[in-house]
Amino acid sequence: MAILKLKPACKDYIWGGHRLVEEYHKEYKGNVLAETWELSCHKDGPSVIANGKDAGKTLAEYISCYGKEILGENCRRFQEFPILIKFIDAKDNLSIQVHPNNGYALKNEGQYGKTEMWYVMDCAENAFLYYGFSKEIDKEEFAKRIKENTLLEVLNAVPVQKGDVLFIEAGTIHAIGKDILIAEIQQNSNVTYRVYDYGRVGKDGKQRDLHIEKALAVTSRVPLMKSKSAVPHIASCDYFTVDKIMLDGGRMGKLCGKIGLDSFESILILEGSGTIENDGETVKFQKGDSLFLPAGSGDYEISGNCEALITSIRSKQNPMRIGIDIGGTKVKIGIVDEKQKIVAKTEIEMEKISAVEMIDKIANRVLELLEEQEISIDTCNGVGIGCAGMIDSKEGIVLYSNNIGWENIEVEKEIEKKLPIPVYLANDADCAALGEAVAGAARHCKNSISLTLGTGVGGGIILDGKIFHGGLSGGSELGHTVLVADGEPCTCGRKGCLEAYVSANALVRQAIKAAKEDKDSMINDLCKYEYDYIDSKIVFKAAKQGDKTAMLVVNQYIHYLSEGISNMVNTFRPEVVTLNGGVSGQGEYLTEKVQKEVEKLCFGGKHAKIPRILISELGNDAGMIGAANLV
Repeated sequence: MAILKLKPACKDYIWGGHRLVEEYHKEYKGNVLAETWELSCHKDGPSVIANGKDAGKTLAEYISCYGKEILGENCRRFQEFPILIKFIDAKDNLSIQVHPNNGYALKNEGQYGKTEMWYVMDCAENAFLYYGFSKEIDKEEFAKRIKENTLLEVLNAVPVQKGDVLFIEAGTIHAIGKDILIAEIQQNSNVTYRVYDYGRVGKDGKQRDLHIEKALAVTSRVPLMKSKSAVPHIASCDYFTVDKIMLDGGRMGKLCGKIGLDSFESILILEGSGTIENDGETVKFQKGDSLFLPAGSGDYEISGNCEALITSIRSKQNPMRIGIDIGGTKVKIGIVDEKQKIVAKTEIEMEKISAVEMIDKIANRVLELLEEQEISIDTCNGVGIGCAGMIDSKEGIVLYSNNIGWENIEVEKEIEKKLPIPVYLANDADCAALGEAVAGAARHCKNSISLTLGTGVGGGIILDGKIFHGGLSGGSELGHTVLVADGEPCTCGRKGCLEAYVSANALVRQAIKAAKEDKDSMINDLCKYEYDYIDSKIVFKAAKQGDKTAMLVVNQYIHYLSEGISNMVNTFRPEVVTLNGGVSGQGEYLTEKVQKEVEKLCFGGKHAKIPRILISELGNDAGMIGAANLV
């Protein structure tokens, strides 16, 4: 490991001063230096390594070279580097502004929103800043005051002094006042909506842009409640945890710490000087320096007379996972907690639009669901996606899905454009099998098979508690094993596949054929000769009521299903076979008949241990829960 000293990106906004050059040793030749981005992987201003063998690399390049493991386990939930740390020198007032939350920013700006904290390093005697509203106002009054330039009258003006800490959640209207020097720790975002700017003009001689409509959409218009204590830290949230250290160079002149595998540490020197030692390396520091120590660096010691802020990423409170089940007709989306409970779910229709457009629509609906539930996306460990077809799970690509017409679609890459958290992809039937294995009918078994009997037939295999993917991409496709040589044509292009005989579509196709041949069949009465309305429920209903034609169709269907399951049992010897999908709605009427046939057909017969044939306990939720457990 190494102690990295960072060189910041510099920003010359019109309201800035020159103290960061004069007092904090920043290398900058301009007359105005408003901000230095001390710890940054943001494209608008990355920090650069200033020492050691990696000097000259951006921090992002360093992370790319050595792997995201150096950020720590607590950062796995972030697709990008999670925070941005700045020094801010406000010689003049900043604009009245607001930052959006994650959901709004991701949907409209393509990056995270911004929650931040301020540490006041220095300020003039009568300095103040704006922080929230002094009273509650409605949206109409907010808009009117912006238009009439009376907004300042209802803002909360807060006097500040050196050492003050303010926590600014997304949606809080705020502004740093003039003659204030601040250290800011924030989410990794550069999204700001200006509401009021004192009529100032930019470098182009034009008044700076305001973002009224967006501000109206995201601003909380109520007075701030007193924030919860962050003790023993000066600030702590799901995005960052900040501690302050003060060493006097004498009796309290040393601090010993340890950096484990959970998080990196950023050390920002506010005052003084000293040294930091780690793994036999000693690095000197002075006022204004920014240091970065990777996760797993181990024991370190800071010595000197100094003040500093130490920032790390804590483990997430009440983590969630997002499970997405992409089927032939619908896409089901669920938010799943640690106890495998779906706390919220929704679904959208699978549309005949391009794959990229459909994925974008799915991502937007995820963001909407999170917003509806007031769940921040970065409190989610990741997104798991189950999709019908042949999947390359390692690369996150749908290689071929005949039922939805996707081919070589980079699903993970596309969905990460809107959902910047880790994304995992697997076959939908594999996900359904995993769902049943962790929370459903097979939860007490290490080895199980799940069959989804829907638009197509998917099959998922769980061996020793894990999805069986096989040695090559694509995974298991039990629905496309041949049941009848040169039999019925399958959607995959072959003939005689299991799917061609035991999918819901196959059952309906056989029922329509039989009903047309037997005009007296109850199937015709139940569908009123509108064959497009026939589904598995109608066919089984007619069979249960003794209709001979329907009984022949159902019995033939059960025979084919039992033959297919017996082949799987002979190969994998699972403890349980679960049935999911539309046809499984027939419950014990279906499983009891299948169980008896499988016992006759399996090799070994009564001498063998025949698995139980059970209906999925999770039903249509199995795919979502299983997908969430890919994370």
